Amino acid sequence: MSFAGRVSGVQLHITSLPGGTLGPEAYAFVDWLAAAGQSWWQVLPLAPPGRGRSPYAARSAFAGSPALLGSPRARVTRAECDELRQRESYWIEDWIRFAGRDALADQVRFQREWLALRRYANERGVRLLGDVAIYVAAGSADHRSHPELFQSDAVAGVPPDVFTDKGQLWGSPLYDWGAMRRDGYRWWVERTRRTLALFDATRLDHFRGFVAYWAVPAGASDARGGQWRRGPGRALFARLATELGEQLPLIAEDLGVITAPVARLRDELQLPGMLVLEFGFGPGRRSNPHRFVNHVEPRVVYIGTHDHPTARAYYEGLPATVRAELDAVCHDAGVHAAEPWWRLIELALASPARIAILQAQDLLGLGATARMNNPATQRGNWRWRLAPGALTPALAARLREVTLAAGR
Repeated sequence: MSFAGRVSGVQLHITSLPGGTLGPEAYAFVDWLAAAGQSWWQVLPLAPPGRGRSPYAARSAFAGSPALLGSPRARVTRAECDELRQRESYWIEDWIRFAGRDALADQVRFQREWLALRRYANERGVRLLGDVAIYVAAGSADHRSHPELFQSDAVAGVPPDVFTDKGQLWGSPLYDWGAMRRDGYRWWVERTRRTLALFDATRLDHFRGFVAYWAVPAGASDARGGQWRRGPGRALFARLATELGEQLPLIAEDLGVITAPVARLRDELQLPGMLVLEFGFGPGRRSNPHRFVNHVEPRVVYIGTHDHPTARAYYEGLPATVRAELDAVCHDAGVHAAEPWWRLIELALASPARIAILQAQDLLGLGATARMNNPATQRGNWRWRLAPGALTPALAARLREVTLAAGR
């Protein structure tokens, strides 16, 4: 599937719905997106979350989280269990051993509920955009079942940068890419197959880690002592293409330390990369790809992602000089909304980028307390939830109007 046409969508994780499940609120949100003229609903990983509720440190790279079920006690038939067991034979037995006797029935329920929601969305012109976390949690079902595919001397993280002088110590087990290559990258083939059976397209988290990744010595207290190690590069994606087909519907999350080899792999694979407006203002290189003047078409643009401040919190926290710069860029782009967060929304929609994804928090003008995740802290993340009735018909009409005005 190609990413043709100028379109837009909204990011809202399932746990951020008023009920936090795949129940009626999920269907109501699809209806709201359709009324608002949106083509995509982006969610975070659907896997059972690990420590601190993080869906990016999951207990399985394949299973859906039972906590998302709208009907957790719905009846499951033997035939459904047998069918799922056969279709998902690569991983389901590992998950059953890890999660217990109810695990199989829960996965049948998850498959049933998720695919019903996807059909409902697709019938209304809304496609579902997923997110593949590059790593799994230590001690996860995958880590325990396939220890031969992981390194033992180092864990995942990222080096120090402008956001944190100690880097980020994720602590996730790192893949042994040599062992994976010798196995024909089967774990990644099966993971990608599973993901694309659930979503219309998916974002590849930490894409630069496929070229080179930051390896932190096991037991380190922070990420400063890490070093770059070589990833699988094009070989992995060549295998995915052989097994699953060319032109897979993937988006490269190419944020962070992006070197020429990372950009080259992204472009050779013809994957849309990401742009973040919050990275495009203030001091820095004029060639910064996130500056609005440098935006290009084969990209997905965000104001900020789930890891960043809301648009309102970002704007209110800017120095006066940077605010003036942002306001001037908006003026030059013909964006004149009264609220600064709506100016950022309209600026994202005006970008040349092929797809614009907006956070629900920004549509509501919410402040710092509505931030989904702050990578600099382990506490208080992944908890934000939408208030019932917050997404009104009037808000849908406003978003539809500015979306159409931007040619999306």
